[in-house]
Amino acid sequence: MDKVKTGIIGLGSMGTAHMNSIGQLNNSVVTAVCDIDPERLATVRDRKDIQTFTDPDKFFAEGDMEAVVVATPHYDHPPLGVKALESGRHLLVEKPVGVHKKMVQPLLDAIAAHPGQVAAIMFNQRTIPAHRKIKQLIDNGELGKITRVNWIISDWFRSQTYYNSGGWRATWAGEGGGVLLNQCPHQLDLMQWFFGMPKRVLAMGTIAKYHDIEVEDELTALLEYPDGATGVFVASTGEAPGTNRLEITCDRGKLVYEGGKLQFSRNEIPVSKFSAETELRFGTPDCWDVTIPAAGTNPTQHRDVLDNFFNVIREGGKLIAPLLEGIRSLELGNAMLMAALQNREVTLPIDGDAFETMLEKLITSSTSRKKAFTGKLNTDEFNTSF
Repeated sequence: MDKVKTGIIGLGSMGTAHMNSIGQLNNSVVTAVCDIDPERLATVRDRKDIQTFTDPDKFFAEGDMEAVVVATPHYDHPPLGVKALESGRHLLVEKPVGVHKKMVQPLLDAIAAHPGQVAAIMFNQRTIPAHRKIKQLIDNGELGKITRVNWIISDWFRSQTYYNSGGWRATWAGEGGGVLLNQCPHQLDLMQWFFGMPKRVLAMGTIAKYHDIEVEDELTALLEYPDGATGVFVASTGEAPGTNRLEITCDRGKLVYEGGKLQFSRNEIPVSKFSAETELRFGTPDCWDVTIPAAGTNPTQHRDVLDNFFNVIREGGKLIAPLLEGIRSLELGNAMLMAALQNREVTLPIDGDAFETMLEKLITSSTSRKKAFTGKLNTDEFNTSF
């Protein structure tokens, strides 16, 4: 197989990691890199096999590459992705696909306009064995009807020093959001991958509860799905040691993923059948406690997504994470944030124009940082600004 010539735009921590991962693959080779900070190019500037650029336009116009990996800050993902596709290259974008729904639409249109080009997104947690097993159990019907899901993901602790490490961090203008957009895109993707999209969202949260930042560092959302199932999603960067627990309540029992273990409490008789047929007033179905073997976090998960991307380019097949699916997790996070900020129910699909207007007001409002909101987002003072 001829190696796929690949360009990387954005040589921060993730872009550099992807370059190193590609160096370990047999189906691709880095032939061009671009970063607006010349210092980040120092490690490759003397390599004759890699072109270096500080101007994205020249990168796309002159780069010797068949595929592009976009690993820049969030706001740049959609426009650079569009440029990559319009220049005839295949595309892999780091998560999230963008900051808000409306800004991503041109990228979705570009994907539709270039069906012969492969477009993927770095949702590497889809390769974790336990996550793949959960998906399999759901898709195979092993769990039966799902009635409730609950994901507490509060082990994303971040210090003030972390937020101080870059002026763009935890700002509406620089990052476009907080724990939902920065730390939780993977969990939001897995939520929609496992359970589909909810039809409505309620939420509450806090800005700057734990840190001196502009954006949310804690949020709790309540979800309702079209089939009547409900969900709770809790995210925080201020708790230590924190929790990462996914609980799925279903007709066949309860599936829990926590601490690297996948535990299925499986009813011998489905709850719906037992409830309808039992003569007992207080009894419950007999239950088996089953530990499902799906251990490991997959240390090569980023590399596996890259490997899959390049294999699909050369040989065809199915992507682990198609870029088109990236809009779902983004829209889910947008809905949660809008519901919390505006203290109202948000139905899906969301109004992209309304979210963009809300975000623009946050960016331009000097009070969004100076006041460092420490109370609930649904204070009367905050809501009247929208």
